[in-house]
Parts: sequence; C-alpha cells; structure tokens
Amino acid sequence: MNEPRHPHALEIDYAYLEETLLQLLAIPSPVGLTDAVVRYTAGRFAALGIPYEITRRGAIRATLKGRESQPARAVVAHLDTLGAMVKSLKANGRLEIVPIGHWSARFAEGSRLTIFTDSGQVRGTCLPLKTSGHAFGGEIDTQPVGWEHVEVRVDLPAEDRAALEAAGLNVGDWIAFDPQPEIQPDGYINSRYLDDKAAVAALLTACKAIRDRGFALPVDVHPLLTITEEIGSGASAALHGDIAEMVSLDISIAAPGQNTSEHAATICMQDMSGPFDYHLTHKLIALAKEQGIAHRRDIFRYYRSDSAAAVEAGNDIRTALIGFGADASHAQERTHRDALVALTQLVIAYMTSEPVARRDCRSMGSLDGFTEQLCPGDMLVPSTPLPVPESFLGDPVQQQTDSERH
Repeated sequence: MNEPRHPHALEIDYAYLEETLLQLLAIPSPVGLTDAVVRYTAGRFAALGIPYEITRRGAIRATLKGRESQPARAVVAHLDTLGAMVKSLKANGRLEIVPIGHWSARFAEGSRLTIFTDSGQVRGTCLPLKTSGHAFGGEIDTQPVGWEHVEVRVDLPAEDRAALEAAGLNVGDWIAFDPQPEIQPDGYINSRYLDDKAAVAALLTACKAIRDRGFALPVDVHPLLTITEEIGSGASAALHGDIAEMVSLDISIAAPGQNTSEHAATICMQDMSGPFDYHLTHKLIALAKEQGIAHRRDIFRYYRSDSAAAVEAGNDIRTALIGFGADASHAQERTHRDALVALTQLVIAYMTSEPVARRDCRSMGSLDGFTEQLCPGDMLVPSTPLPVPESFLGDPVQQQTDSERH
C-alpha cells in the first residue's frame, strides 16, 4: 500500500516550514561561511530524530531508513547563498568588493550588509560610486552597472585606508547582504536567498511529515544539504555508491518565456547541463498528477543545480530537478506559500514511492530489468517504404565486386 495516496496524507505542517525558513534566512551563509547554518540544520534533523553525518567542510547527509537499503535515493538542497568578499581597502575609506557566486551588482546597490572580519562584524551599505544626486546630478543615472562600479560604505569613522585597517578590516573578509524577509497574509514571501533556503525548509518539512505520520519508505532516503552549489561544485561531494537516484530541490524561474508559476512546483526537463533522467522525471510528473499536486514543466537555459555537479563528478546516478516557482532569482526573490506546499508534497510523494528500477541497486548488470523508453509498437513507422536516393545506391558493378570479395 502506498500511504500518501490516502486522503489528507500529503498535508504538511506549514507553520513548521515557515518558522524554519525565517530562521534559516536569519543566519548568514554565503559560500565559505556556512558553519552556523550547518549547525542549525543539523539541530533540526536531531530534533526530528533523524540521524545524520557531516563531511569535513559541512555538507550534511541524513538517513531515513526504508524497507530495503538499495537502490537508495538522495533528495538534495543547498544551504549556501550568494554574497561578496572584500577585494581592497580604498583610499577614500570604503571597500571594493567582488561577488561570491554569479549575480548582478545592480541587485546589490542600496543594500545593507554585514562584513565579517577576523575579530568581529561591521555593518555597511553597498552603494554606486556616484550616489548623491545633489553632488553628481544626472550622472547617477548614466553611470555603468557592475561590481567595479559599486563600493561598500562602512558604518565607521573611516576616511582612508589606514582607518579601515585600524578597525580590523582586511582583504578577503566575507560579506553577507541582509535578506529582508517579508511574509504577506495572502501567502506571498519576499526575501533574498529563498534560493535555496525555501527548498531546505521544504525538505525538512517533508522529513517531519514522514516522521510524524510514520510513512513506510520502500528504500533508504538520504536528505542531503550541500554548501557550495552557488559556485558550481555542490553535490560533487557527500554522495556514496549506494545512491541510484537524486532529486535536486531548487528555485524555479517564473519569468516571461518560462512555464513556471509562483503557485506551483516545477519539474524541470532540462537545464544548461542537458536533459534530466527520462524515467525519474516522468515518475515525478506521474506522482504529481496522481496526487493532484499543482505542478508545471519547464526548461531553463541559464541554470544548473546540484544534479549537474553530481554527474560531472563521475556519479552514475539518475538525476532530476524540482523546484518552487519564484520570481527574480538572485535578486529580491518572491515566491508564494502555494509553491512551497506543492514542492513539499511532491517530495513526500517521491520519498514514499517505489524506485524507478530495482535493477539500479547494482552499478552494472545485464539487460534484465533495464528500463525502456520507446516500445517498438509505439514507434511511428511509414505506411509505405521511403524512397532511397540514388546517391545512396552506389555503383552496381562496384557492389557486385564488393560482394564477391566477401
């Protein structure tokens, strides 16, 4: 019996999801400064009674035991976010910065932030080089956009490089921009770093539902939290050989030309790393339809996830990508409660479903039990033979000669 198909089985503790999301957003975690958010998330797993392990650098691999250990599956989200780093201490008492991860400086302009020094924290603001209209007039509207055209004004009495040094600021200090979360009564959620803390909250909420309702899992499930997705490596670590399927949870882009909605989960068919696994992707689509989960299919041209990192690292696993629909990724992001609920429900449905192929418990095997995409009877065959171009027929004399040789 597949328990989640029972009425109301996919109901989730949304208050827990929202609380977890707000607490995650309150913890700065640009790539390379993730210890605090790892400790928080590990505590969340401990409170649910879910065992976990932590890698040397901080990726978390938890375990939900199934009736069978193989073929195991992983569900992955990332704890790291975008951010910045001090590139130089400027002669005017301000900071030149470079981004951590890939995002535009136009979304940093005007933002409040925290600089993490070797000995403490300093607050500041990211501003264009020409900010005051009273001093620069129309030049504030015509100056270029880019990281070389912004600087950080620190909240210190610093008017030169020496004052910055005396305050303990250094090249290489991490910078975290304020998330500015806001949750509306109608369900809209605005904040930086919903990518990917909203998906982390959804994954933890799905784990809570599995625990609270005592759902039986067919195979072992490993919730996996990575810490370097925003710089491309992500799930290249923390996987192990037993994992045959991996579903990444991440932000999905609602924008002109896309099929994603802020009120649904998205099942991504392809991103810039190529198509996702046919069978795993279609399994997720079938689960969403069977369970009545709001979902869309989409393709993203300028996007990669933990799944790409895992495959590029040499892991022979089936991968898929599902996400929460959101607007303005890597900027002031916005999603809706509907998308987070749908994503959480789809994760529960996936965790409690049968694996794509039992054969996948072995890394190598025969054709027995191998999957099938197109059955011969389903293929379209022309009713009459297609004509063969004369150029393909060759010289009859030469053909006879060739046949005699054999």
